[in-house]
Order: sequence, then structure tokens, then C-alpha cells
Amino acid sequence: MEAKERREKIAAMLKYSKLPITGMALSKELGVSRQVIVGDVAILRAAGMDIIATPQGYVILQAAEPATIRAKLACRHNVDQIEEELLVIIDNGGRVLDVSVEHPVYGEIKANLMLASRRDLADFLHKLAESGAAPLSLVTSGAHLHTVEAPSTEILSKISSELKMLGILLD
Repeated sequence: MEAKERREKIAAMLKYSKLPITGMALSKELGVSRQVIVGDVAILRAAGMDIIATPQGYVILQAAEPATIRAKLACRHNVDQIEEELLVIIDNGGRVLDVSVEHPVYGEIKANLMLASRRDLADFLHKLAESGAAPLSLVTSGAHLHTVEAPSTEILSKISSELKMLGILLD
């Protein structure tokens, strides 16, 4: 399979998938190494495709449903409260799209999370622990922003209230 044909297949697979697809799954499907997939994804991005890498795999972000509300929530907590914070959001029907911090030299640093279920969260926490990597919020003594998506303003309000009660939401 030629490189152009392979990239077209990657683009189609991501476009029509309802779930993220890992680089390893793409490499097995297409019979190439994961590094080839990483390069192909970089070329597709450079060509204008909005492919993002999440802890669950590659996705092409679809436009939000008209009834979906997005908000940025400013939070601060210690490392031991990561799970508690994210559970408040997903257990109330929200989706954690990303986390960002403001670095004094680099400016905004953002990582896509795409957490919508307890399973997503468990996988994320496992990868974080297994890698030994520090969470982004460590750069800013726990302060960070989450972009959260919710089906209604009421649900977004409930998420904010619960995070505030826990002392996690910043005013």
C-alpha cells in the first residue's frame, strides 16, 4: 500500500469511528509500524485535518451537538484529588475535553483528555501511574483549567457546585 493510500485509509477510519483508535491498532490494521502511523498523522494534520491524540487514541473532533454547553473550569487541588475532581465531572454527565496550565516560559500548555466515563478515567489514571509522569498541574502548584462539555447549563452548574464544595473550583 502506498503512503498516500495509507493516509487516506487512516483519515477515513478516524472520520467514521465513534471511538478513538490507538496508533497500535492503526499500525496492525495497515501492516506498518506505530512510528509510520505517527508520521502519517503528522502529515494529515499538516494538511489541515483536526486529528488529536488522546490517552485513548486518535480522534477527529466532531462539532459539538447544538444542545451541548462548553465551559472552562478553573481548578486547584493536590495530586491525590485528581480522581475525585474528574469523577465529579463525569458522574454528573459531563465530559472532560482537556486540561491546560499557564507555564511562565511556554505560555499555555494543553493536553487532550476526552474523558466521558469511569472506564476512560480508570485508563487515564492507570497510564499516568504506569508512566511515572507528573500531571500538568504540578507545573502550577495544582492550578489548571479544564474544558468541560455538558448536555445542559443545569448539569454544568451542578458540576461547578460540587467542585466548589470540595474546595477544588477556583472563584
